[in-house]
Amino acid sequence: MKVLLLEQHMQVGLVEAELGQLLAGETVENMTRFGGNGGWGTALSLHGGDQAVLLDGGTYCRLVLPREAVQGLAAGTPGLQFPLYLDDGTTLQLHVVVGGQ
Repeated sequence: MKVLLLEQHMQVGLVEAELGQLLAGETVENMTRFGGNGGWGTALSLHGGDQAVLLDGGTYCRLVLPREAVQGLAAGTPGLQFPLYLDDGTTLQLHVVVGGQ
């Protein structure tokens, strides 16, 4: 999984194998460690709803995506976009794509 952050935009790039893991009910994770100072990670999983949900923030970002929308990626949809409404009144734009890496 490749994660790109720019201001209030987050792009998550998956390879086909990671998409397959998600659709099989597994969680896909990426963790970057900064030695003794901790690190930063992202985890993706699916749920039956129709909106993306941010469960944790800070040093570990857990995102739960709508299964039906992610199935569209397997069918050839070029990418998915979800607004994540945050508790401080701001919005994080999430973009999920498959390919490359």
